[in-house]
Amino acid sequence: MMIIAFDFGLKNIGVAIGTKVLKKGRALNTLNAHNGYPNWNDIKYLLNTWQPNCIIVGLPLNMDGTKQEITKKAEQFANLLKRKFHTSVELHDERLSTKEARSLIFNKYGFKELKQNKIHSTAAVIILESWFNTYL
Repeated sequence: MMIIAFDFGLKNIGVAIGTKVLKKGRALNTLNAHNGYPNWNDIKYLLNTWQPNCIIVGLPLNMDGTKQEITKKAEQFANLLKRKFHTSVELHDERLSTKEARSLIFNKYGFKELKQNKIHSTAAVIILESWFNTYL
C-alpha cells in the first residue's frame, strides 16, 4: 500500500512517499504554491507516478488542538485533492512537524541544508510516519 503525504503551506507544499509495509517515509520534493494552490499538473504527475492508495495532508493546529487560520486552507486543499483526483484523502495532525524537520536537518547536515528548502518535504515525512504510527 503506497501512501503520499503533503505538508501544506501557502508558499510551499512538501511531499513524501511511503509504504504501509515499512512504515517509513521518504522525502520527494517541495512544490511551489501560490496562496496554498499548487500547480495541479505537478500533483497529477506525482499521483500518476506513485499511484498512492491514500493521500495524507498535514492538518496545522494550535498547540491546544484548536484550529488556526491556515487550518481551513489545509482542509480546502485536502478537499480539492479528493475531488480532483477521486482518491482517499485523510487529514493528520502536524503540530511541531516543521520544527522537528528543522532540527533533524540541522543536526544531520548543518545550517547550509536548512537553506535548501528541504524542510517541507522532511516535514511531510514526519507527518506520514506519525500517521503510520497512529493508524497502522
